[in-house]
Amino acid sequence: MIEGDRELSAMIQELWDNDINRLRPGIDYRISLQGKADDSDGAGLPLFTFVDEKNFKKETFLAFISLLDNYESDTGEPEIVTPEEELENHKFLDSIIKTLTMKMAHRYLVRKHLSPEDTADFKKQLYHIWFELYARRGSSKPDSSGFKHVFVGETRGDHTVIGFHNWIQLYLQEKLGHIGYKGYSVNAKSPQPDENKHILALQFSWKNGIKPKGSIFIGVSPEFEFALYTLCFLTSPNERVKVSFSVYEAEIVCHHYNQKHIGTTYPVLVKYLNV
Repeated sequence: MIEGDRELSAMIQELWDNDINRLRPGIDYRISLQGKADDSDGAGLPLFTFVDEKNFKKETFLAFISLLDNYESDTGEPEIVTPEEELENHKFLDSIIKTLTMKMAHRYLVRKHLSPEDTADFKKQLYHIWFELYARRGSSKPDSSGFKHVFVGETRGDHTVIGFHNWIQLYLQEKLGHIGYKGYSVNAKSPQPDENKHILALQFSWKNGIKPKGSIFIGVSPEFEFALYTLCFLTSPNERVKVSFSVYEAEIVCHHYNQKHIGTTYPVLVKYLNV
């Protein structure tokens, strides 16, 4: 592991250790992995068998969930941000900036001269990276943003789901009957998934489209994901950063859009660490 990735891993470990709003597998939520996704349906039942929704009453979860219905899923459909939605974006950023997780990420980025020290200016930077609209491939009008792609999900054409790397959105959409869980995804190199671990590769359908292979954190807080992905976006010019934290060795994929915005970002489990 190169030195920069080792330093980033230590920082991510600190974020992990201080993610006090993370849900506990088997206690706060349960998933049912069922079969492997392949040509035949590897799963006949939902992924989530239980989630204690009391956790969704926490400030950052409430603010995050309020943003999920603010977007058109179709790429090519221009996004129109209402004043109310803009207010919700700011309310969400205000809620996560107060958390220890995000404060730690901010301090680290200031030390590296990658973010302004002033909190209001840091919030503007986050807004720019995550919420400013841009035109995704094939579109002439602003129809996408980092937040929309990563946390909400998008559809391209009639049959393809792109983005959609968030467990809360997955759970809420599954509860509404919009998600068809098809099973977990593994290849020859990847470890078998575990219902008590926090990273999962899976296949699912959403609306009329299919996500052939998606990879997500499960149970983590919105502030942990926001802090982690922002760190990777600002600290690494590489599109894949190898990090180790807790019991995971993972690659964080982070594609930049015009070097200004997040195009996509998600975790890929490499192996479990023997700790």
